[in-house]
Amino acid sequence: MDKPIIAFIGLGQMGTPMALNLLKAGYIVHGYDKDTKLAEHFSGISHFTWSATAVDAVLAASVVVLMLPDSPIVDALLWDGDQAISKILKPGNLLIDMGSSDPMHSRNNAAKLKALGIGFIDAPVSGGVKRAQAGTLAIMVGGAQDWTEVALPVLTALGQTLTHVGSEGAGHAVKALNNYVSAAGLLAVSEALSSAVKFGIDPHLVNQVFNASTAKNNTTENKVEAFMLSAAFNSGFALSLMKKDLETAHRFMEQVESASQFSAKCLEIWQAGDQSLGKGADHTQMYEFVKNQSAD
Repeated sequence: MDKPIIAFIGLGQMGTPMALNLLKAGYIVHGYDKDTKLAEHFSGISHFTWSATAVDAVLAASVVVLMLPDSPIVDALLWDGDQAISKILKPGNLLIDMGSSDPMHSRNNAAKLKALGIGFIDAPVSGGVKRAQAGTLAIMVGGAQDWTEVALPVLTALGQTLTHVGSEGAGHAVKALNNYVSAAGLLAVSEALSSAVKFGIDPHLVNQVFNASTAKNNTTENKVEAFMLSAAFNSGFALSLMKKDLETAHRFMEQVESASQFSAKCLEIWQAGDQSLGKGADHTQMYEFVKNQSAD
């Protein structure tokens, strides 16, 4: 069977390497991003077409991949005005939302698209820019099994670990919860290292102990030395995006009436960090924010 033409909308830090991996896998890709400067990343690459609008990208595609920041942007793209891509999508087409959307919005979009005969799965990713470049992302898939099977070859070109976690919206729910746990871990590590420094202990040694002990987590293994203690703060994932994912997770936990007191406090601190550090801050700069805080 011939590979489908893919429309890829959202070619930022994560979207660009993902689209490049689809091209390496032999797909024809029609790409669109509002930032036209991103077209230079695809200059001279065969089987890629830069589209002037999202509608243009979707016209010839049977699979549409979205890598967009949030649900309001996704919803507007799908449903608002004459340029809504839902008016261009055809019965039998498949839309894959791989950004960090709100799970309730995703469930609603899936139902509306189903009524039009269009498939929907949510397949958000974890792993950051490096794993996007390597094609080894962890992908959490929500959606019907038949559409998941249609999407599988596309997702396999992008990720190493694919987990079907449930029905529509479940992927985005798990992604938000994953980032909540990740953010809580980074915050805990930042407070612990800051406390050690104030006592006169070398934080590099403290982190070595964490990594040999029960405190080991993604932050201690992959972020402390590379981005935090080095003061590089260039992991490639913005603090504002982590805060947004925390907001999504906390809202989801409230909507399903789950305990969320700790997530509320964690979100409060990340919101304060985002406000203090300003636009463009990397999420690992929360360590810098925490170091400069004193006990209330």
